[in-house]
Amino acid sequence: MFKNSKVLVTGGAGFIGVNLIKRLLIEGADIRATLHSNGPVIIDDRVDYIKGDLRLEEFCREAVDGVDYVFMCAANTSGAKVMATTPLVHLTPNMLMNIQILQAAYSAGVSKFLFVSTNTVYPLTDFAVKESDVTNEFYESYHIVAWMKRFTEIVCDMYSTRIKNPMQTIVVRPGNLYGPYDKFDWEKSKVIPAIIRRAIEKHDPFEVWGDGMDLKDFLYIDDLIDGLILAMEKMNEFEPINLASGIPVTIRDVLGEILKSADYEDADIQYDATKPTMIPKRMIDISLAKKQLGFNPKVNLEDGIQRTVDWYREFYKDTSPEGNG
Repeated sequence: MFKNSKVLVTGGAGFIGVNLIKRLLIEGADIRATLHSNGPVIIDDRVDYIKGDLRLEEFCREAVDGVDYVFMCAANTSGAKVMATTPLVHLTPNMLMNIQILQAAYSAGVSKFLFVSTNTVYPLTDFAVKESDVTNEFYESYHIVAWMKRFTEIVCDMYSTRIKNPMQTIVVRPGNLYGPYDKFDWEKSKVIPAIIRRAIEKHDPFEVWGDGMDLKDFLYIDDLIDGLILAMEKMNEFEPINLASGIPVTIRDVLGEILKSADYEDADIQYDATKPTMIPKRMIDISLAKKQLGFNPKVNLEDGIQRTVDWYREFYKDTSPEGNG
């Protein structure tokens, strides 16, 4: 599908974008990728990087010109601290980017547009959420970011099903992602990157936010990329779809794997329940993705953590995530 096709990856220096570009190069795609404040990570003559602001209509039009497929991976993201203290930073920039790029893609005659949404669009539940379990009620500290993503899902539906000449849009709702090229700086890192960095730097005492009993669904980035490719290839009707591992684990389970992989199993662990944490329980049903896409995550938590730790040690051997030696 992608060989010699013109594919736009927005957020070309971001976590999902970088890993997706690596995969699309293997697929033989003709890639254009947008950059904002950061320079390119994957240096390859086959990638046409363009730098600009996706909040601006003119730049969006430039980005989608002549493009067959759009992967909307660009987003203003952060960890639990920012979510809890300054959630509005996610609202206006993301809404502008999402709406502008959708409009530009439609005007340019893009064949398929894929939007990376979030599992925070689901309410707090004691069961594994299916795609139909959205109620437009959200876990309180994620209310703003969840509504931003949910509203963009609704706009995608409009482009697919509510207009005379529709554009095929695809909405994917990932599990909690981790892996190489994630954000590892203290300001924006999420739970797995933050713990990996503390473990490699051998923090003593070893602080973990919350009580460690939050239940999550973590998906290794390569498995997400497989899912994105499958969704773009196989989905021809508007139907949001979960891409996750389908296996719930606690933060303590994750912590154990990280400390083992980083050779720091004797860490003096101290849980701090006063610090901001995530949704306390999130289990995700992936039966639709298995049925519709043949999606089958291949990387288990142990292997995914080890790969990420090994990558971190190599990638940051001469510098830090803040860019300091």
